[in-house]
Formats: sequence, C-alpha cells, structure tokens
Amino acid sequence: QVPLVESGGDLVQPGGSLRLSCTASGITFNIYHMGWYRQAPGRERDLVASINSSGTTNYVDSVKGRFTISRDNIKNTVYLQMNGLKPEDTAVYYCNAKVGIRTLWGQGTQVTVSS
Repeated sequence: QVPLVESGGDLVQPGGSLRLSCTASGITFNIYHMGWYRQAPGRERDLVASINSSGTTNYVDSVKGRFTISRDNIKNTVYLQMNGLKPEDTAVYYCNAKVGIRTLWGQGTQVTVSS
C-alpha cells in the first residue's frame, strides 16, 4: 500500500490553473506536517509550500500569491491550488509527509506549463 498518492498534474497553458491532490493512507494524517516539493529536469527537489498540523502555511517566494496549500483531515488529503501558472513552474511535483524522524514521499505528478 502506497502511503501517499498524488494526482492532478497535467499540461496547461501559461496563466492557467491546476489543483494537485495528495491522499494519504495508513498513517495518522492529522499529526503530519505536509508539503509539496517540485523537481525540474537537472535541478534539485525544492520545497514549494508546506502546512503543519495546526494549519500554518509556508510558501517559497516564487509562488506566493499564486499557489495555495490546504489540507482536509477528514479526507486525509492535502491540496495545492496553482493559479497564474508560468513555464518555470514546469516540474514533477511531489507530496511529502513528516512527523518526528519519519518522512514519506509520493510518486510525483508531472506539471507542464507550455503554450
């Protein structure tokens, strides 16, 4: 059983929107600090946004005002709403869950922003 499963990646034109979802299974979701990371070809995997168990959010400067992270502890799901997408947002997006020393990763979902 894969503990984190992402969905929602797609090809979208510049200025468009996408919503990524990451659904967790087999974990006590509400205690985990959740994050979205992205990795473009030839680059490192970087944090995009995070939300802790209390709902406090954090964003990298390049996505502030465009992306929104949220969580639904009933559905065991974390979302990343992405608006005003730019070609430089093109990457594989990964869901991450952390609590204590335990870290989990999803398999990734491809987001491509191109006309």
